[in-house]
Amino acid sequence: MVVSARLIVERAGLFDTVQDRGRIGFQELGMPTAGAMDRIALALANALAGNPLDANAAALEMGVLGPTLRVEAESVRIAIVGPIEASLIASEGAAPKPLLADRSHTLTRGQRLKLGGIDGVSTAYLAVEGGIAVPLFMGSRSTYTRAALGGLEGRKLKEGDALPLAHEAAGARAELALAAPFDYGQGPIRVVIGPQADHFTEAGHATFTSSEYVVSKEADRMGIRFEGPKIEHSALGPDIVSDGIAPGAVQVPAAGLPIALLADRQTVGGYSKIATIASADLPRTCRLLPGMRVHFTAITVAEAEALRRDQERRLAAAIAGLKPARPEGGIDMKALYEENLIDGVVL
Repeated sequence: MVVSARLIVERAGLFDTVQDRGRIGFQELGMPTAGAMDRIALALANALAGNPLDANAAALEMGVLGPTLRVEAESVRIAIVGPIEASLIASEGAAPKPLLADRSHTLTRGQRLKLGGIDGVSTAYLAVEGGIAVPLFMGSRSTYTRAALGGLEGRKLKEGDALPLAHEAAGARAELALAAPFDYGQGPIRVVIGPQADHFTEAGHATFTSSEYVVSKEADRMGIRFEGPKIEHSALGPDIVSDGIAPGAVQVPAAGLPIALLADRQTVGGYSKIATIASADLPRTCRLLPGMRVHFTAITVAEAEALRRDQERRLAAAIAGLKPARPEGGIDMKALYEENLIDGVVL
């Protein structure tokens, strides 16, 4: 069966791209992974929309400001995750009706989903039941804009684009909501020192882990440049023979300021790397906005692995704990009747 369902972009946001978990297994060919900056929000959005984790369904990653989309399908179930303004325009001329994030909604043909500004973090996610059905490229639907590959023609969305959907209509089930916002953690960004620790002096290491750094305006899907105290290199200097770049690698070029490399990072690089951000802290690192202040603290490999295992357990628990969402604009009478509304009796 040919499915013609789609979402039409009536107004593009600032940086909307189709992303899944990334293009894994091709870095030896020079192909970056791309993929969602915030793997936690992507997983939660897909779960809310009804997509199993092993399906690796593609969703829309929205940066700073989201788009306005029109439904061209019998119906579509969507899920929004992240602190983003969202509203539904039910019919032509109707007033926008606010929609809650961190839950799913079912929209019907002709309705418009208006996604606005994202509050306090850099990205939010819109998942759809069945996923966004752009073609696979090297096993992934993720967009890598620097090489114009994957996603929708390898670029961010623009007005008039059509996002193909896998299903013509939403499945019949209750809407779901997160029981509570996911805890990303707070405090210093935790890092594992190395792999080129010897390219920095003791003073340089102390500067890195004791100083406050500010996210510069040069922050995007490739990486974040930080402003702050300069990190001193040893006599080995800032340059190395180019080697592989892991997610969250922290390079320090000759200028002495750290750069955290993220989803669209290059596959190899020739600057010394003082540390690598623990994978459990990568999602919140990717949510940073220019002007935000951060500290770095060193942990061991074993501690980083334990943090990731704990985070994966909490993510699985959050998905297992999804609850039926309240009906739009009304009172969930079933839930109300199940509550004990009397806490005492006075005689």
